[in-house]
Amino acid sequence: MLYIVSTPIGNLKDITFRAVETLKSVDLIAAEDTRHTQILTRYYDIQTPLTSYFEHNQFKKGEYLLKLLKEGKDIALVTDAGTPGISDPGYHLIQLAKDSDIPITVVPGPTALIAALTASGLPCHNFIFEGFLPVKPVARRKKLEQFKGEERTVIFYESPYRLTKTLQDIEEVLGNPTVVCARELTKKFEEVKKASAKELQQHFSAQKPRGEFVLLLNQ
Repeated sequence: MLYIVSTPIGNLKDITFRAVETLKSVDLIAAEDTRHTQILTRYYDIQTPLTSYFEHNQFKKGEYLLKLLKEGKDIALVTDAGTPGISDPGYHLIQLAKDSDIPITVVPGPTALIAALTASGLPCHNFIFEGFLPVKPVARRKKLEQFKGEERTVIFYESPYRLTKTLQDIEEVLGNPTVVCARELTKKFEEVKKASAKELQQHFSAQKPRGEFVLLLNQ
């Protein structure tokens, strides 16, 4: 069985009883960053062995994990934070398991995009999630062009290193819409800030962005 296990996005207490039980009972935990996941496993006294499964080894390691699953091993897939498979390499292993008729079950829990959406004050009944925008400026602006006139709430993930550039592109391409920036969700310095794209750009130019960001906009 492949268990898709959601883990906390910040606060270590945001994990289900079932998730802890699952992580203790499986034969192996496939983690995006074993050092990061060890913080969680030590906190809950989880003794299960860990193996790395991340972007740069996903194809080779994916075949190895699939072999173990076919041999009857139970594996829990976790990401650094939140739900595996959403904008992370866990998607590849899930595909492999599906294609090989390996049984899969989900242990649901935190997801940054949903936490940000519910805290944003923007319409939640109809939204789209676009993951990370392209890194290159031309491609990023071209992608943003697709959302002109979009009536649904649009959600992106963004790195603190590209945040101000992305906000500038949103301002110029989409006409300076209202944007919600959510960062450090569930942590001590959680911040959900709502303002125009230009105002947010000025704010984070003066105050260095820290933490991973969720950007939401509704035109």
